[in-house]
Amino acid sequence: MNSELPAAVPEVPVSNIDEAAAYYANCLGFARDWGDERGGIAGISNGDCRLFLANSAFREMRGNSAPVLIWINLNSRDEVDLLHRAWSGNGATIVSAPETKPWNLHEFTAADLDGNLLRVFHDLASEIGSSSDRQA
Repeated sequence: MNSELPAAVPEVPVSNIDEAAAYYANCLGFARDWGDERGGIAGISNGDCRLFLANSAFREMRGNSAPVLIWINLNSRDEVDLLHRAWSGNGATIVSAPETKPWNLHEFTAADLDGNLLRVFHDLASEIGSSSDRQA
């Protein structure tokens, strides 16, 4: 049995799938893969990052609601800074600018139309590990 799990696909609560999908496409660079407001759920993606957008009718049985927080792990500080510049330039709502935090993450936070947060980060511990590997 393979004990490794595939990437998780978070369900993001939104008030209107079509409006949310447009924001994710225009401001955050995601593509709508399938679904719409009428169906109650849609899949969006950008590279290996996949999200499900779900409206209130779809979520009614489970009772989950906004806001949620989604962490997106990038490979370097530069990638974090470049994505911040791209999203800012596209009109995304930026909650906090890129900053190196005391908990050893370089991160920024953006919000969608429903107040859900996307926290984009790079784990600086990976840089320490890779530099010590090079010295060995």
